[in-house]
Amino acid sequence: MSEQGLSVSEVCQTFRNENGTHTEALDNICLTIRPGEIVSLLGPSGSGKSSLLNIIAGFDAPVSGEVRLDGERITGPSAQRCVVFQTPALFEWLTARENVTFGLKRRRVPPARRREEAGEMLRLVGLDGFEDSYPHELSGGMQQRVALARAFVLHPRLLLMDEPFAALDAQLRYLMQSLLLKLWKKRGQTILFVTHDVEEAIRISHRVVIFERRPGRIREELTVPFPMERRGELLGEPGFQALREQIQRLMFTL
Repeated sequence: MSEQGLSVSEVCQTFRNENGTHTEALDNICLTIRPGEIVSLLGPSGSGKSSLLNIIAGFDAPVSGEVRLDGERITGPSAQRCVVFQTPALFEWLTARENVTFGLKRRRVPPARRREEAGEMLRLVGLDGFEDSYPHELSGGMQQRVALARAFVLHPRLLLMDEPFAALDAQLRYLMQSLLLKLWKKRGQTILFVTHDVEEAIRISHRVVIFERRPGRIREELTVPFPMERRGELLGEPGFQALREQIQRLMFTL
């Protein structure tokens, strides 16, 4: 039986600059994520977090090493790996429902089932009544909820999230984190989440992976020891604060 989950083995990445020099972005990255696990990548700008995400998504190829999902080597993009970016990237000419059904249509899911599944997902993200609204008629937070619904409705084996809530204010970011956990509890997706926010990483993750400055290397992996269903209540408790301070020390001394 093939190994399940995500496996990143000795991945290195280098980029060619305009002046002909090369920048080493990733150095010997090894990482595993079990099915149904949420793992956050933390680190300073330029530490290679998004570069790794692009390799896992299949957008870029590493100069060496390999990435496998459920035992299958990743060589390009796939509908089994969905990406949610900081900007919602919705189709402006499609309604919220049509954005959510877009991937289902490409998979040749029958129209009635597409409509039913899109309606369920939009209800789950709190957008019932906005099914026929266009992106320009929705707030930034509502657009990001449509983007989440569009990703989750496809039941991807891996969901990749690149600072999806970074542009939102603190209150809305907290609500979106709660929504993500709600969707995860219902669907059980495997999620790799890139963020600069330490509290966000602790709140939504089973594990936090801390990256060093370029060339990006993994400095530390920490398990978050709190039950998912109580993360919101634990924000002010000593154990939560101690973990936050530990992570901040690791990041501050990079």
